[in-house]
Amino acid sequence: QVQLVESGGGLVQPGGSLRLSCVASGNIFSIGTMGWYRQVPGRQRELVARMSRSGTTNYADSVKGRFTISRDNAKNTVDLQMSTVKPEDAAVYYCNAAGVVSKTLVVSSDFWGQGTQVTVSS
Repeated sequence: QVQLVESGGGLVQPGGSLRLSCVASGNIFSIGTMGWYRQVPGRQRELVARMSRSGTTNYADSVKGRFTISRDNAKNTVDLQMSTVKPEDAAVYYCNAAGVVSKTLVVSSDFWGQGTQVTVSS
């Protein structure tokens, strides 16, 4: 079993910055893709940013140029640096791990963290 734990959420002012962190633990050999998704009430969960093990990234158009994703493959961590934050960025942010290979070489599709709240307010 794999567990993902997020941290770093909280209150931030419009135009400010916030850094989210996530660590994966458990019976892990490697993780194909790690990323961040967000969700607000009444809307579908949406991709914010993701990164493959080799470093290839994908960003939502709404966050390009403002958010930066980073990974440490050895530590199984992924961070999201949020800059120039807008009120529209307020949401619960979820860490995701996909293509997880266990130490016994069993592949699992997806794991999710519990979520961390980001509130944007003056």
